[in-house]
Amino acid sequence: MRAQDEAAIVACIPSLRRYARGLVSDPHRADDLVQDTLERAWSRLSQWQRRGEIRAWMFGILHNHFIDGLRAKRSRPEESAGDELPEVAQRPVQTDRLEVQDLDRTLQRLPPEQREVLLLVAVEDMSYQEVANVVGVPIGTVMSRLARARERLRRELQHRAATVQVAASLQRVK
Repeated sequence: MRAQDEAAIVACIPSLRRYARGLVSDPHRADDLVQDTLERAWSRLSQWQRRGEIRAWMFGILHNHFIDGLRAKRSRPEESAGDELPEVAQRPVQTDRLEVQDLDRTLQRLPPEQREVLLLVAVEDMSYQEVANVVGVPIGTVMSRLARARERLRRELQHRAATVQVAASLQRVK
């Protein structure tokens, strides 16, 4: 393995962690996902075709491992019964933190195929073609999933904001 390849893999770690945390919303599971991705990349570096960026190849490994985990979880429904995040009403003392939590919860409610495309485009700044290569779908599918994800995210955040506004106005009435 060339030192240049090693450096390129190491340079991907922050982006992989950010993407994994967006996918699974649990720092420990995200770190496990990245660790598994790195192990697979190191062991399969000889299989990398050098046709394109190593970054896209690494994201592809992470994506495939994430999807494999979803499929395995679906085949064991008794283990996934408690994975839903409860809606807990919180007093808006630290609004920035709450907004980030709301965004994260809303992201987690998106279907995984929409969430991954949205994160790769919006957070990782990948082109549609790069995302299509990572996810393994045509570019038109990427664009469609992205449009649906953005629309659903917008709708849910607007609905959440309206609900918070009504609750705040009700609290002011004595």
